[in-house]
Amino acid sequence: MSHQTILVLDFGSQYTQLIARRLRELSVYSEVVPFNTPIETLRAKQPAGLILSGGPRSVSEPGAPKCATEVFDFGRPVLGICYGMQLMTDALGGEVRRSGHREFGHAHVRVSANGRGGPRLFAHVPEELRVWASHGDDVAAVPPGFAVAATSATAPIAAMEAPERDLYALLFHPEVAHTDHGVDILKTFAFEICGCRGDWTIASFIEEAIARIREQVGSGRVVCGLSGGVDSTVAALLIHRAVGERLTCIFVDNGLLRYEEAKQIRHRFAEKMRLPLDFVDASDLFLDRLAGITDPEQKRKIIGATFIDVFERRARELGGFEFLGQGTLYPDVIESASVLGPAVVIKSHHNVGGLPERMQFKLVEPLRDLFKDEVRRVGRDLGLDREFVVRQPFPGPGLAVRIIGEITRQRLDLLRLADKIVAEEIRKAGWYERLWQSFAVLLPVQSVGVMGDARTYEYTVAIRAVESLDGMTADWARLPHDLLAAVSSRIVNEVRGINRVVYDISSKPPSTIEWE
Repeated sequence: MSHQTILVLDFGSQYTQLIARRLRELSVYSEVVPFNTPIETLRAKQPAGLILSGGPRSVSEPGAPKCATEVFDFGRPVLGICYGMQLMTDALGGEVRRSGHREFGHAHVRVSANGRGGPRLFAHVPEELRVWASHGDDVAAVPPGFAVAATSATAPIAAMEAPERDLYALLFHPEVAHTDHGVDILKTFAFEICGCRGDWTIASFIEEAIARIREQVGSGRVVCGLSGGVDSTVAALLIHRAVGERLTCIFVDNGLLRYEEAKQIRHRFAEKMRLPLDFVDASDLFLDRLAGITDPEQKRKIIGATFIDVFERRARELGGFEFLGQGTLYPDVIESASVLGPAVVIKSHHNVGGLPERMQFKLVEPLRDLFKDEVRRVGRDLGLDREFVVRQPFPGPGLAVRIIGEITRQRLDLLRLADKIVAEEIRKAGWYERLWQSFAVLLPVQSVGVMGDARTYEYTVAIRAVESLDGMTADWARLPHDLLAAVSSRIVNEVRGINRVVYDISSKPPSTIEWE
């Protein structure tokens, strides 16, 4: 089935994915595509509308990203957001200038009375709005045929529109939670201006995904690398529904798992879910290869390469597989595809483009078009236990990226016990489902302490707890002091080898969620 789609042209904004997510929350399917996608490709997708995202550049800069000018005569509604508005202005004969007062953060806009029944985009919102702005350029004059739709104290043109041409633009970000009635503005654009019906649901996704898998796999066999996380589990369940016993799941114990996780995985998947599971204990091999390694990116590459070696060998021993199932998500795909030239690699994604050509599998990635929250909803609809569906994300390299410095069995044991205590206390306090992630990090720092009457010289653990919608941005969680005190007290009393606990109050950006 083909769904009505709104395409988001990505000009590099940190909020681009949020636009697509907000539309999907309205049951309108949305895809993010590079800003320079050829006009023929855009037309072939037959979108109901286009949205031009924000971006970090100025339209007047040499080499600033620009889409094909035919986008503005596309025949479908176009909404420009922030940089998208500046680009629309510049392309159609208006004037963009450097701001006298740059706006970064909250701003107040007033909807203009333009004498034509009011601006269409603002039909269902109050006359005054508190919005989130992030721009260093202003629109000094709208292009011919446009009317000013909203103003602010520092930006005399905060929104503009030309309804006869189906062109609309905002100098602020309706997709972020900080903008009042931002979802209402996007809803008006999607339903009233683009004519969307809201025909994309999780139920329809499941039905279509199973049909696509059956069509792709035919009578072939699929092998799936099961990590124990939500993504790979939901992918395996969808594939299992599609092909039944022609799926085999291989779980590789890399020795970097949480407390008793390998045992829990055997019980959950093989006994409870009845997934065809093959268990491989390769912990010694992983730890041997990681011995003495301290660079985080090198750790990730060693773990990824070792996993492929073990997985490939076991898949060959079992024999007869043509397809590889993976739990790749949409953010993995977007982050791994640069839209503004060579991408700066922050961390390598283990799910995207990591397979050597020699493996010669055809990929089955049923979740490739979904965001994390959508995967959780699919999991619930497939019958996964709530406790498992709401499980916090766990990095592919496991505890290796939560031990700063060298990885040893002793340090892994310390971290496992500390992390177990963090999870137990946060669940007990009712905070687990409110947080995106919460965990312990073992630091290569030893300090003096006193236990009883004796001097100690032991390790330090950092506690990380963040709130986020999708992991793209995150804020450190304001956990109650009593909860932090309970976590700290238990760790220093129960984990011999740790005598100090600190709390990480860094947000993303500038920090990442994981320490490595």
